Amino acid sequence: MRSSVRMVVASVSAVIVTYAGPRVVVAQRPVDAQTVVQQWTKVNRRVAVVDSAGRGFVRFDEASGMGLAWTPLDFADGEIEVDIRGRDVMQRSFVGVAFHVVNDTAFDAVYLRPFNFRATDSTRHVHAIQYISQPSYPWERLRGERPGRYEQPVLPEPNPNAWVHLRLVVRGADVAAFVNGNASPALHVQALGERTRGGVGLWVGEGSPGDFANLVVRPQAR
Repeated sequence: MRSSVRMVVASVSAVIVTYAGPRVVVAQRPVDAQTVVQQWTKVNRRVAVVDSAGRGFVRFDEASGMGLAWTPLDFADGEIEVDIRGRDVMQRSFVGVAFHVVNDTAFDAVYLRPFNFRATDSTRHVHAIQYISQPSYPWERLRGERPGRYEQPVLPEPNPNAWVHLRLVVRGADVAAFVNGNASPALHVQALGERTRGGVGLWVGEGSPGDFANLVVRPQAR
């Protein structure tokens, strides 16, 4: 783990990326934890910088409802990587990444349920990583209407109390999520809804705190 939290925003091919719409200039610079805390839009959580044993990271506190900290980066396709730490507390740890964020109620997200990583119950075990598209496709609707398609187990099972590395690869409607450097995606889905671009954020679910470090966003021109 690096000694400080940062977000690196980088173009895959150039610093200036031209889309079909307006020109988007992507700055190749790190954003430290204080920038996340002070400048990003925070929703329903207190967000702070924590330094523990010389390691800095962003911490969301625990509260009712979902929480979000996001920035209006024009992200369509590309990759998002982050180190995430949840906890092994039943129904109290939902931690992940939001993308194509329009506002605090309209976004896509992929998140982890650490308390299900090593669950011996077979039903819980396959509910370890989840895709959602708010507000039209929350997890309840997807589980009821399309069981087993938008949530999966994470294999091999991570330590639910440890840092976990999550990498998202977004190509059009194709969304793949890789955990802890595994070459095979833990989750591979077709995105729902009509959003094709928007901001990027850090997300926690109902009653959940969360720790985040080393966020890297790599937009790619379509």
